[in-house]
Amino acid sequence: MNRVGFIGTTVLIVLALLASTLFVVDQRQFGVVYQLGQIQRVITEPGLNFKLPPPMQNVTYIDKRLLTLDSMDTEPVLTAEKQRVVIDWYVRWRITDPQAYIRNVGLDESAGATQLNRVVRNAFQEEINRRTVRELISTKRETLMADVKREVSEAVKGAKPWGIDIIDVRITRADYVESITESVYRRMQAERQRVANELRSTGAAEGERIRADADRQREVTVADAYRDAEKVRGEGDAQANRIYGEAFGRDPQFAEFYRSLDAYKASIGKKGDVLVIDPASSDFFRNLRGAPVRR
Repeated sequence: MNRVGFIGTTVLIVLALLASTLFVVDQRQFGVVYQLGQIQRVITEPGLNFKLPPPMQNVTYIDKRLLTLDSMDTEPVLTAEKQRVVIDWYVRWRITDPQAYIRNVGLDESAGATQLNRVVRNAFQEEINRRTVRELISTKRETLMADVKREVSEAVKGAKPWGIDIIDVRITRADYVESITESVYRRMQAERQRVANELRSTGAAEGERIRADADRQREVTVADAYRDAEKVRGEGDAQANRIYGEAFGRDPQFAEFYRSLDAYKASIGKKGDVLVIDPASSDFFRNLRGAPVRR
């Protein structure tokens, strides 16, 4: 039993030592082998690799993929006309030389991101100081980003190369600081209100003009209609008088009798009408008394 246990223990120890000498490098990573704290070699190709067991050799990994660094602060910067603006940006970068990166930057990606943030911010500060807000927002925005990328690339490839490549630099937002933004919004609101009031005044004046023109046309139409109605009424009255004249001319006694009936109707045709007249001596009731009509 002791011999079997010894053999089993020996096999486990050998397997543990063998496992400590094997490591796998992923296709998304660099494998960095250290020997007594110094970089012994860098594995750039994915696959199974061998090393000496710890503590003689150790291995760490660094990401070889395209990395993105977003701006980490919102401190305002000054433009050429001394306007305070806040910008958001991002940088696409990649580690290309792990030995130079570890030697001059740090042991992991976060160390590079921290230092790269400082360099990019300084480059943006320098370039924005030379440009106006209009140039920053529209006319020279692409040029600004290209200049920042160039400056950052020169900084990381200087006397002590960082072992990284700068792929792209972009501005995602450029805006005034909050206090200025509120003032701009107030001015915009006041300007829109002024334009709205002007449009309302113009609309009200146009409405009054349209109403006045409509009233004038109505008055003209009514006057023309009244004129035509009076003309037609006059022609009708003339025609009626002519017909009456022709009819009454044929029998004057009947005409006088018909007119007296109209007079009676107009004088006493309503309930409550009272006439103080002597019927015996008044010519008004002569036709009712049957008196002969005077020619």
